[in-house]
Amino acid sequence: MKRWLAIGTIAAYLGALLFGVASHALNFKHSSHPVMYFLVWDMFCGWSCYENRLHIIGEGESGRFYRLAPGPWGEFDPFGDISREHYDPFVNHAASVALNTLRHTDHEPMQRIYVVEENWAKKYNLSDELWAKRYDDPKDPHSYFHVRQVLNERGERLGQNPGWYDYQAGFCLSDNPRIWRDANRGKPFYQVNPMLRSTEPIASGETSMSVSQVDQR
Repeated sequence: MKRWLAIGTIAAYLGALLFGVASHALNFKHSSHPVMYFLVWDMFCGWSCYENRLHIIGEGESGRFYRLAPGPWGEFDPFGDISREHYDPFVNHAASVALNTLRHTDHEPMQRIYVVEENWAKKYNLSDELWAKRYDDPKDPHSYFHVRQVLNERGERLGQNPGWYDYQAGFCLSDNPRIWRDANRGKPFYQVNPMLRSTEPIASGETSMSVSQVDQR
């Protein structure tokens, strides 16, 4: 009986793994149920070696800056010890968070709201004791700051930049001489993907405006 139970357990385990690989390879119901998270092949592919945080900052008419998140009532930590405004990688809710703070506080009139992304290597999250055992160099953490959005006083978007990872990837491409040589001697082409069709083929000026353009206005 124990032998048949062991064989059945192994068969069920290998069968689940085979189903997960096939589901991912064929794009068949790979996200149909939360259990599929444990079966698909790339369940940890989104992990990064950088930690990131979002800072929502308001600029008053006097030039003074205000921290708009978390609110004066304290942090709301839905998971662990990180406040909720940091769980917004696409910056879809920063305006709502900022306006909610402004509605419930006394302040001078705002003229701009900035959403700034901060990134640092996760290795600096190690304690001093573990750092000394792992590295010979002294622990000297530093962060990279990147402006993601610029909003007006009503929370309307004036400018937007891609995330820090995409921003650095663009630099890697633009600073590659071989790619520039290939682009100059190649022929232009149109790549059409039926999955990415849109009713607005040309982006509006509001969404495509960069932060540098906002500063020049």
